[in-house]
Amino acid sequence: MASVFTKIVNGEIPSYKVAESELCYAFLDINPLALGHTLVIPKKEVDYILDLDDELYLELMRFSKQVGKAIEMVVDCKRIGITVIGLEVPHAHVHLIPINQLNDMNFAKPKLNLTTNELEELASEIAIAFAKD
Repeated sequence: MASVFTKIVNGEIPSYKVAESELCYAFLDINPLALGHTLVIPKKEVDYILDLDDELYLELMRFSKQVGKAIEMVVDCKRIGITVIGLEVPHAHVHLIPINQLNDMNFAKPKLNLTTNELEELASEIAIAFAKD
């Protein structure tokens, strides 16, 4: 059975897309820790990031870097925190989280509650910044 992320890639479930390449897809987390919290996934469904072949792993990291730079252009933050937890969805993914302090990446913190309009606008702004890079 396809993961929720594969369904997003296939357009079966909507997402707030910020960037896409031939091999990867980036979209806003709908339960973000911070404004601009983005998930980056390989389009190929592989459960565990360390099971990705080397080429796809390197492309996922390269693409994540590009997306992170675009987020920095839009969201006021000191850095983009990068984490791979990999237990929530059985599809490899990278979290890109705008941070100002270490505690900003604490997944036990309450999530932001953004409106559809806020998510759409933010996704558009990041997509524009990504296209400029």
